[in-house]
Amino acid sequence: QVQLVESGGGLVQAGGSLRLSCVASGRTFSQNAMGWFRQAPGKEREFVAGIRWDGIGTYYADSVKGRFTISRDNAKNTVYLQMNSLKPEDTAVYYCNILIQYGSRQPRGYWGQGTQVTVSS
Repeated sequence: QVQLVESGGGLVQAGGSLRLSCVASGRTFSQNAMGWFRQAPGKEREFVAGIRWDGIGTYYADSVKGRFTISRDNAKNTVYLQMNSLKPEDTAVYYCNILIQYGSRQPRGYWGQGTQVTVSS
């Protein structure tokens, strides 16, 4: 069972930036496509970004395209989410997870505790 630990969230003003990290346990991290998701208060959890096992391919939700960048370091079992030009509507708890396959928006692992991102206007 892969365990996921997210960090890097915080309070930031609109237009600011944050970099989230997600460290995964286990030896199969480098074999899996990974994704970032978020859940705002009163809303369902939604897909944000995905990355191929080797880091070469990435894809994004339309709402974050051009502002967020997903990347990974397989040597560190870590996936990152660089968030620029943040908006108040980006406020949510952010989670990472394994994707069922590259190109999908469906998670297949257990959820970590997430990291809170709050963007003030």
